[in-house]
Amino acid sequence: MLFNRETDYAVRVLKNLSTDRPTSISSFVEGEFISEAIAYKVSRKLDKAGIIYGVRGSSGGYVLSRPLTEITLYDVHQAIEPHSLVCECLKQDVSCLLNTDRDTCALRKELLRIQENINTDLKKHSLGELFDAK
Repeated sequence: MLFNRETDYAVRVLKNLSTDRPTSISSFVEGEFISEAIAYKVSRKLDKAGIIYGVRGSSGGYVLSRPLTEITLYDVHQAIEPHSLVCECLKQDVSCLLNTDRDTCALRKELLRIQENINTDLKKHSLGELFDAK
């Protein structure tokens, strides 16, 4: 499982937002090397996931729904790539091409263990911790 470019952009968007005042996308995209269109696209996904919310008006923009100390890489990854797994066979609606009994497939069991470890690791540290660890 690799993070796609949108997940990278989403992390950069979040780094520039705060919980106390709206921030316009145009105010930081150039410094983050993100196009405005892509920044708006990932912001809509983050908004839909409840990580940020939009404020309309002349002094509008996006605001963090909670502090960066309460947002993990797992949260961002799920908002941007909700169905991303290490292997397609881990999806509920996909049948195994190697073994029809999903419960006895040794490869699937190991891939599931790996997926669970990745998810656990992504949940371990907040973006706030990661941005402060310089």
